[in-house]
Amino acid sequence: MRMFAPATVLLAAMLAAGPAAAESREEKNISQSLQVLTELQSMPDLKAPDWLLQRAEGIAILPQVVKAGVVFGGRGGTGVLLVRQPDGRWSNPLFIGIGAGSFGWQFGVQATDMVFVFTTRRSVEGIAGGKLTLGGDAAAVAGPVGRSATAATDLTLAAEVYSYSRSQGLFAGVSLEGTYLFPRNSANDRFYGRKGILPSEILAPEAPLSRAPAPALIAEVARITAAPTAAAPAPAPGAAAPSAAPPATGSAQTFPMADPKPGEEPR
Repeated sequence: MRMFAPATVLLAAMLAAGPAAAESREEKNISQSLQVLTELQSMPDLKAPDWLLQRAEGIAILPQVVKAGVVFGGRGGTGVLLVRQPDGRWSNPLFIGIGAGSFGWQFGVQATDMVFVFTTRRSVEGIAGGKLTLGGDAAAVAGPVGRSATAATDLTLAAEVYSYSRSQGLFAGVSLEGTYLFPRNSANDRFYGRKGILPSEILAPEAPLSRAPAPALIAEVARITAAPTAAAPAPAPGAAAPSAAPPATGSAQTFPMADPKPGEEPR
């Protein structure tokens, strides 16, 4: 019996690890991206303002971007980019990477969640085309936050990319000039099941909806970037209330009959 014990233990370990291994790295990244975006927008005083999201041509979410350095430093991580289609729908997620280098006195490791809002097609196409450098290829600024943020400044009107980060539990706008974003080709190959799939194919309007958990992320991006629905105007003071709608065609109606002998008990 003892000769089978190692095999039994190995089988039990494989079964225990099964559910955790069932979710691929790419699926986990999409799920984390959805969580980051949901948590950002759940903070009324720190979220990206609605007017900015309604202008968005692209949304990128990068959970757990790692920044590390010992004199020389760098930043790296993987996330997803979604692009608004001409008809207003949102594309499948394109896996992207982030990178940056720095030199100077520094020591330590830090994990940060990042969200980017792109307001021009040019900035989005820069990533899909191979690489986009923030502050170089596209003007980038720290994103405004909160319910009181407005679009009435030259800075916000001129920017192409707005960036947000969370490293201490709260989101804040952050300037990331010199940071570059690029497609993660290997991650896209694995998730979409085809070697050499192009970013343009993933982002194309006619591309079929990708598998779970991508639809949930697409739906959340569509929700937070949708323009508000106009409410029906209220009637002016003193105006007559609108008349009731006529009965639908084919519905039953009643008509009173004339009384032939008024004042007598009906027989």
